[in-house]
Amino acid sequence: MLSKKNDYDSGGEPSRKKIQFADQKQEFNKRPTKIGRRSLSRSISQSSTDSYGSAASYTDSSDDETSPRDKQQKNSKGNGDFCIKNIKQADFGRREIEIAEQEMPALMALRKRAQGEKPLAGAKVVGCTHITAQTAVLMETLSALGAQCRWAACNIYSTQNEVAAALAEGGFSVFAWKGESEDDFWWCIDRCVNLEGWQPNMILDDGGDLTHWIYKKYPNMFKKIKGIVEESVTGVHRLYQLSKAGKLCVPAMNVNDSVTKQKFDNLYCCRESILDGLKRTTDVMFGGKQVVVCGYGEVGKGCCAALKAMGSIVYVTEIDPICALQACMDGFRLVKLNEVIRQVDIVITCTGNKNVVVREFLDRMKNGCIVCNMGHSNTEIDVASLRTPELTWERVRSQVDHVIWPDGKRIVLLAEGRLLNLSCSTVPTFVLSITATTQALALIELYNAPEGRYKQDVYLLPKKMDEYVASLHLPTFDAHLTELSDEQAKYLGLNKNGPFKPNYYR
Repeated sequence: MLSKKNDYDSGGEPSRKKIQFADQKQEFNKRPTKIGRRSLSRSISQSSTDSYGSAASYTDSSDDETSPRDKQQKNSKGNGDFCIKNIKQADFGRREIEIAEQEMPALMALRKRAQGEKPLAGAKVVGCTHITAQTAVLMETLSALGAQCRWAACNIYSTQNEVAAALAEGGFSVFAWKGESEDDFWWCIDRCVNLEGWQPNMILDDGGDLTHWIYKKYPNMFKKIKGIVEESVTGVHRLYQLSKAGKLCVPAMNVNDSVTKQKFDNLYCCRESILDGLKRTTDVMFGGKQVVVCGYGEVGKGCCAALKAMGSIVYVTEIDPICALQACMDGFRLVKLNEVIRQVDIVITCTGNKNVVVREFLDRMKNGCIVCNMGHSNTEIDVASLRTPELTWERVRSQVDHVIWPDGKRIVLLAEGRLLNLSCSTVPTFVLSITATTQALALIELYNAPEGRYKQDVYLLPKKMDEYVASLHLPTFDAHLTELSDEQAKYLGLNKNGPFKPNYYR
């Protein structure tokens, strides 16, 4: 059940069975593939697409509104195997990447340590993630380790155009721009995958759309693909569903449920980025505001902690009694949404479920209520129900819409219900270093694993790798780990060098 665990895009917490890595399986979400440009139809998954209004309105005002698909662009070396907004922004993007490198110590250390060994030599990685400066550091690290990369965006609004330009100038095949239509989104993924003479053998996905597209359109590619690395709960659930149906053709690594991803990306990242996203879009003052946070998983915990620290009155909704008890013990009042919907000033969803905030709740909200989503998928807020003749949509600024009722009441809808922080602001680079390093190690592990180590199933990253990722970041804080003595290690039944936690530890 998708709402059992509230995560980065939140979903149910899968059970674990003790094998080399924990695993679980569920059925694959099907998704329509024939979608017209600017279509308003809602697909079943809806993880990254589905746009209201002109996508061009979300692009930078300095850019023209010509679709990148209609442009012929080449980088300084004459290469044109990419499709981005404007190659002339490459220098600006390069500076952003250089800034990001300073806050991604583990990736830079991994690049330095493994560059001579080239553990990804021969790897052909096709990726579908948020294309940001942090992702660029990951891509350039994979390239330094020997991999060839082709990339598309997993979200139609999160691409940093200048970073995409810098990657294209650097020779990467990137197909993405901020403000893609739904048709553009799938076209970009297809361009990544469908290239004569180039066959991917590794997949790095965020949300499962890339995996889904290959499965539907190019199933024979799985004969040469060695593995899939997936970082989101939405994507992980789709892999479990595919596995349960007996249709998972290759091993897959569930990065989302690694401790470093859960505790740092989901909790600490959202604790900072929720305030950033709300401030940039609405200039709201948090002190004294009444806020309801739907879901108290790692993302919900981060959001609640940040808002409470700013003086907000925070309510929590939850379906899981364990998470609900945690919310109560942390000092938050646990309510049903219908109990507070008329009085709250801000509604934040982070459950990973669908139809958490439906039209009934939207109708009952107070004038000026801010509505946003911190989950991966745009399924939590029923935005489709607001696209009716009696309601007026008014664009206020990029990613901010007023939805106005006939009586004059209006709500403030952010990013049309998509992921707030990556659509409307940025996320802390240091936290993304942790996730990106985990992804890189998972790719190396699956690519170099001897035949038979991993079956056609979904695996959890081993704790040894989790701890290694954490250790690479400690020097940033001038932190010094205590070492166990031989006697202490024997008493605890541990290896002095770890792992220090069992595989089931979360």
